[in-house]
Formats: sequence, structure tokens, C-alpha cells
Amino acid sequence: MSDSHNRSSASQQTTHQQETLDLSIALLERPSVTPDDDGCQDMLSARLEQAGFDCEFMYFGDRKQSGEHAEVKNLWARRGTSDPVICFAGHTDVVPTGDEKNWTYPPFTPTIADGYLWARGAADMKTGIAAFTVAAERFVANHPEHNGSIAFLITSDEEGPSINGTVKVIETLEARQEKITYCLVGEPSSTDTLGDIIKNGRRGSLGAELTVTGKQGHVAYPHLASNPIHAAMSALAELTSTAWDNGNDYFPATSLQISNINGGTGATNVIPETLNVVFNFRFSTETTEDELKAKTHAIFDKHFANSKASYDIHWKLSGQPFLTPEGKLVSACQNAIKKVTDVDTTLSTSGGTSDGRFIAPTGAQVVELGVRNATIHQVDEKVEVDDLGKLAQIYEGILENLLLD
Repeated sequence: MSDSHNRSSASQQTTHQQETLDLSIALLERPSVTPDDDGCQDMLSARLEQAGFDCEFMYFGDRKQSGEHAEVKNLWARRGTSDPVICFAGHTDVVPTGDEKNWTYPPFTPTIADGYLWARGAADMKTGIAAFTVAAERFVANHPEHNGSIAFLITSDEEGPSINGTVKVIETLEARQEKITYCLVGEPSSTDTLGDIIKNGRRGSLGAELTVTGKQGHVAYPHLASNPIHAAMSALAELTSTAWDNGNDYFPATSLQISNINGGTGATNVIPETLNVVFNFRFSTETTEDELKAKTHAIFDKHFANSKASYDIHWKLSGQPFLTPEGKLVSACQNAIKKVTDVDTTLSTSGGTSDGRFIAPTGAQVVELGVRNATIHQVDEKVEVDDLGKLAQIYEGILENLLLD
């Protein structure tokens, strides 16, 4: 490799690094705790418009409400009118900081120390958005007449209830028949080193709130009462020991976890009337939402057949499982990562849900690729400074792999 090529590569990396770091800091300074965007999307749209993007803000929810009904700001930006459409998807909202006294550095005062950039949202996922933006700017500057289209879907409702964010934008796009071909979600996917893991799918998430109703009474006279805790114990035992499926080559077996049990009046001599249990399935493509519900009800029907107590289950589906098999998008990511970091990437479907669950059902290929996830949602969230420019280079390489062939 020639000295001139080495100097060019080093110069390019330095440019990506500084531009991504500067934009990351500007975004991280804004305390955009979900669902508040706090001007982040205005900053992004101003830059994208300079690069030739048409920017559109979409608002969903009620401006006068708070919590899950609060108004959410979303940005849809697009450059180009033809296919394929490569969409960068992410979120500007962050989780609450907790007690700021526990942070080494103030969470909304981005600080560079010990080779890291420290701030709430550093890993999840404002640096990813910064890298998206720099990559798109650099790609457009070098290839103004590129094929296809580049798009951004940015929400401020990913860390919250996720009802007025990406899901609503996708509904709007679908209604006007505007399709995404490839979607790159900038969630922190890496584990030990940048690019070692990309998520090419996610398990589904099905939540349940179980209420068991008996009859309150004195513990000394159990024949005059019906204990909902006792009534539920055998059913819960079978529920937690059931093998729901065996998974497959892409997904681990479906799992169930009980996350909350609440019953009792506070008195030691009173049988309570109700028991409340919260549990969640993380399920693979080997089973369905309806099958999980049916098997669960069959277990409870069996154990409550001769019981004086009754049960009710309220279900909430947070997302269906999805999978992007190896193909053009996965290869474009793997090749770009290899070129920048010399890392051989592993595909994974582990972890929680992401907004990819709203995009994949439209037929888009979806992968998640971002910085290391070691400190997400934690006190002292941070990300390696040296990874920022590399991530922007990887994203730009993906654009080149998909739009220049």
C-alpha cells in the first residue's frame, strides 16, 4: 500500500473523527429525556437540509398531555426519489439519569476522559446518530449523483412507551406507499469491540398481567376464604417449567420470566382477595403470539378447573420477532466493518426490543449496528472516543456498498 494512500486514509479517519465527536457533544448537551427531543432533531434537520435532504417533522400525541400521551416529535428526512431506499433509524430521547450525584461527570455535560466520552446517551444512541449524519454528509459530498435514496427516521419516543414514534411514522409512510428497502438502526450492538456484533433480528416480546381473584378471610378459618396465592402456585410452577420451543439457527428458545408478584393486605393474619403477577415472553420465530396465549390459558384452565378462585390475563404485545437473513444488507455491513476495523462480524438476535420491530414488517431488511453496549442505561454511560470516527466510516462504507454498485 502506498504512502499516499495511507496518508489519505489517515486524513479521512481524522475528519470523520472530529466531525462525529463535535456533533455527538452538541447532541449530548441537550437533556432530551424521553419523550422530549429538546431541539436535537432541529439540529439534525438543519445539517441534512444543507446536504440536500427534504426534511419533514411528524408530530403524534397530545401537546397538552404528559406521560405516554404526550406529543412526540419525529423527523423523516430523505434525499432522492428512487429505490433502493436506505434508511438510518434512531432516537434522540434518552432514559432518565437517576441521582446525578452518582455520576463521575455531570450526565449532560459531555466529558472526554480516559479515552471515553461520558454522558447520558453517549452509547444509546446519540453518537450513532452523529455518525449517521456525518457518514451521509460525506457520502453525498463525494457522490452527489448517487443511486437510490438515503433517508433518516429519527424519533424521541423509543425509550418511552413507543406509541407515538417510529410506529406512527411507519404507518404514515405505508399509507402514502413510501417504502424502506434497507434499514440500519444505530442501536449499540457491539459487545467487546466495535463491529463485532450486528443484530440481524430480534425476539418478540409478549407481556402479561395476571390477576387471580379469591375471597378474603382470616388465616385461622381458611375454609371460609379462597386464597388466590395458593390457587396460582401450581399453575405458575408449570408455567415456569414449560419448554415453549427449541429455538432455531437464528434464535434461542423462547423464554418466560416472572418479573413481579404482588399479593397480601399487609397483615399476617389475613388471606388476601387478589394476587397480581407480571410475566413476559421473549419468543422466537418458532412460535407465535396466539400459540403462547393459548398454551398459557390451557395451563391456567387446568389448574383452576376445581378452584374457588378465578383468573384473568391482560396481554400486551410489544413486538413480533423479525429476522433479516444473510444477504445484501448483511454483507454490506460485514464488508464495511471488515474494511474499517478488520473485525469479522458475528450475527445475533439477542437482547431486548428495538424500533426495528416496527420497520421489519413492512418488508424492509433491518439490521442494528452501533457502538459498544457495555454501559447503556447505566450511571456513567460512556463510549470509546476512538470508535466514533470509525463508526462514521463504517456507515459511509455501507452506503457505498449499497448505492454505488
